[in-house]
Amino acid sequence: MAKRVVLAIDGPAGAGKSTIARTLAERLGYIYIDTGAMYRAVALWALRLGVALDDSHRLERLALESNIEFAPGASTVLLNGEDVTEAIRAPEVSEAASKVSAVPAVRRALVAAQRRMAQGTSVVMEGRDIGTVVFPDALVKVFLDAAPEVRTARRVQDLAARGETQTQADEVARQMADRDHRDRTRPEAPLVQAPDATYIDSSALPPDGVVEAILKLVRAKTSNGGIH
Repeated sequence: MAKRVVLAIDGPAGAGKSTIARTLAERLGYIYIDTGAMYRAVALWALRLGVALDDSHRLERLALESNIEFAPGASTVLLNGEDVTEAIRAPEVSEAASKVSAVPAVRRALVAAQRRMAQGTSVVMEGRDIGTVVFPDALVKVFLDAAPEVRTARRVQDLAARGETQTQADEVARQMADRDHRDRTRPEAPLVQAPDATYIDSSALPPDGVVEAILKLVRAKTSNGGIH
């Protein structure tokens, strides 16, 4: 009987997780779950309601009450039925999401939601604590990284593609360094590589190369067990 497979991809901002995870989900026929988008959605809701980003109680309520959905076969993110795919990518939401994600109660609420999403189906789930906290028993774990200057350049390119050409590279680098520090030093579920995760540096690899490397890992783990 086919078993559920969890492919966990962790790593810092700008490492290429979203692009790689979406492609892998399409190639494997798995469900793609962007956990970072969930924290962004809660952050967006908090900003809209004027909730202070240090008000852990109200942030926890938002996380518990939010209905976050991912449209199958697309990158669409729905928050309480509203398409917020573009809204959650705004720089101020990114900054807020980093702070919201450091709140332990918010993380607990969303981790529970992430586990529910993966019940009974194979998933590619990307974030910062998937292989360490959300699914420590994931069949395949990858820690995707890239040099800081490469990650900065990718983020600047992403912003430019959305028409935000006024953002300077040095400011993006500062914001990413701040976020890296918060992610790696928060007391609950910090960004670390799981001991059994495969480290992949995407600095000099094209996306197709990263995808093929991970597919090789998946095949090695699943070919002998009849897992689909």
